[in-house]
Amino acid sequence: MARQTRSERRARRAAQAESEAAVERTRVRPQVARPVPEPARTPDERRGGPPGIAIKRFVSESWGELQKVEWPGQQQLIQGTVVVLLACLIVGVYLWAADEVFKRLVQHILLR
Repeated sequence: MARQTRSERRARRAAQAESEAAVERTRVRPQVARPVPEPARTPDERRGGPPGIAIKRFVSESWGELQKVEWPGQQQLIQGTVVVLLACLIVGVYLWAADEVFKRLVQHILLR
């Protein structure tokens, strides 16, 4: 098979683009149904009724969410605590060392 020239490749690409455009034009796009807006609510409806009912609903929903939580076991809790304490120790030592270096720098260079 002979190798295509540059103009032949360009013509082939143009023909492909034309055919793809023709296919796009003939496709029927599905109509997407728009959601119907909810009617405006009165201030009483937004609040959820009397205060006691709103508080009760809040507490019950909060309790339901807490039931879904996967609480860590004792081993995970210990490991997490150790990681936090080690990170605090490392950062504290770094800040102390940086403070000592800058204190000496200021005393010997800037306050001579």
